[in-house]
Amino acid sequence: MANDIVFYHAPQSRSIIVQWMLEELGQPFDMHVLNLKKNEHKASRYLAINPMGKVPAIRHGETVVTEAAAICAYLADAFPEAGLAPEPEARGDYYRWLFFAAGCVEPAMSNHAAGWDPATSEMQARFGYGSYAAVIDALANAVAGRRYIAGDRFTAADVYVGSMIGFGLRFGVIDKRPEFEAYWSGLENRPARLRAGAEAEKLASKQAWAAA
Repeated sequence: MANDIVFYHAPQSRSIIVQWMLEELGQPFDMHVLNLKKNEHKASRYLAINPMGKVPAIRHGETVVTEAAAICAYLADAFPEAGLAPEPEARGDYYRWLFFAAGCVEPAMSNHAAGWDPATSEMQARFGYGSYAAVIDALANAVAGRRYIAGDRFTAADVYVGSMIGFGLRFGVIDKRPEFEAYWSGLENRPARLRAGAEAEKLASKQAWAAA
């Protein structure tokens, strides 16, 4: 089971987060590439893996995991020898910021990019993240002066939090604050991330060529 990882992936999607995580993990995996433009993620075969018809997803032996943050956390636990999770007694910041990024940062950035933010205190109370401004301020404070988000070494939380910040800076969804730029500069050139990015570009080019 240890080497039996199947990764369901599509280039230029959230699944690049898990591709980075897998590269950091250093374990072999089989990649099943889905073409979103051809709606392969909506085919019945893939819906049996993820009924939401979304990527990423993994199958590890008989276990299926979806949602990028959950996959990162699962893989860190499944392969402890990779050292991508703190010791259990030191996981407060690790869990806090991993799931803050999933539960607050991503929806706040997505809504903001779409041109909508909860404008009133009553509306903000209906959303788990409150407001875009509050989320960005909290995230900036979390990474300020830190090389890593959860202690003195790189973890799966940095894969996910870093992906959110890197994406936000690249596409202008978050402000180019010094805290974000400093944190991201310590992650963007990690060999595993560069390998994942290069492979994603190759896959995207291949799909674009095939569609031409």
